[in-house]
Amino acid sequence: MMPSDKSVSSAPVFQFTNCWILKNHKLQREDLWVREGTILNPEKLFFDEKRLADVQLDCKGSIVAPGFIDVQINGGFGVDFATATDNVGAGISLVSGKILSHGVTSFCPTLVSSPSSVYHKVLPQISIKNGGFHGAGVLGIHLEGPFISKEKKGAHPEHCLRTFEKEAFQDLLATYGSLEGVRIVTLAPELKGSSEVIQELTKQGIRVSLGHSMANLSQAEEAVQQGATFITHLFNAMLPFHHRDPGIVGLLTSDQIPPGRQVFYSMISDGIHTNPAALRIAHRANPKGLVLVTDAIAGMGLAPGRHTLGQQVVEMDGLNSYIAGTKILSGSTARMDACVRHFKEATGCSVETALEAASLHPAQLLGIEDQKGTLDYDTDADFLLLDDSLHIRATYIAGQQVWRHNAFIL
Repeated sequence: MMPSDKSVSSAPVFQFTNCWILKNHKLQREDLWVREGTILNPEKLFFDEKRLADVQLDCKGSIVAPGFIDVQINGGFGVDFATATDNVGAGISLVSGKILSHGVTSFCPTLVSSPSSVYHKVLPQISIKNGGFHGAGVLGIHLEGPFISKEKKGAHPEHCLRTFEKEAFQDLLATYGSLEGVRIVTLAPELKGSSEVIQELTKQGIRVSLGHSMANLSQAEEAVQQGATFITHLFNAMLPFHHRDPGIVGLLTSDQIPPGRQVFYSMISDGIHTNPAALRIAHRANPKGLVLVTDAIAGMGLAPGRHTLGQQVVEMDGLNSYIAGTKILSGSTARMDACVRHFKEATGCSVETALEAASLHPAQLLGIEDQKGTLDYDTDADFLLLDDSLHIRATYIAGQQVWRHNAFIL
């Protein structure tokens, strides 16, 4: 039976042909059908609407994969998201436009530990918005600190770090000013009062991540039982793995995780922050939880020199970036597509696994896998065309080409 006219869209249908689609964890030789920014089920189109495609596009043998989702990016191209200016939105827009060429279709702007005054000025200026020709979509804010361990502060300035006062959650609210638009908070679970905070944040749908922490395994397990679901840049800024108490790292194989709960963990696969052997260990221990992040700083995309990361000056030399005058690593300058390629090379994993670590897994972490991170029917048509070596040929958001490599013509 034909549906009523009201339920049938007259918008054009696009059919992407001659491609390998990442679907159900496998590359499959299928076409991709898109209308009004949504991936279509062609059978419904044929049998219910009696329609074919209005436009056919030859993908020239490309891999078609979901757009990358970066849940930890501090800035790039001279922009530091933790800098209190009167036009934070302009910086967000600049970065969101530039990272389209990296295959990133949505992201979480990340702020490192900062004075309360910075949060109060910056956070109200960051809005959740859809991606498009202007740039990648903003999914929400990642607040990395300031409720973290001084012993594992990494590149975070010690004078900005805080502990929870008697009314822990109210203290957090006072520090940030508001939780509107916040999607992830990274904290150290061993801090007194963290239990209340983790539970309250979880109730509000905010993902709690464990990081920059001296927590032992039992403290980490307790945090997960209270609602934490993520680990910030595994191995970096936490107790090193020890066979008698593996610390936060032990969550990857813990038997104390609530049934049905997946603990996700991010890794900076830039060839600097994590040795390839460590990447392999983590991936083999818990492949479904691995989330690739760039942890990119303002220097990404710029020439070597001095840049900022929140309240500190960073010295950048190639892909290496350090707090000026030290050898303390301070975020990355790697692109997401480069992180995906390095991860595949370092672990020997499949193409599908490498791509899902930057798309499906971050979507699952944020609870948006029914919208993004897959090429399932009725999801957002945010996708990439890649060559066999996983270099980006073109980036699409809502079914519209928003970037393409000069040498690739569709």
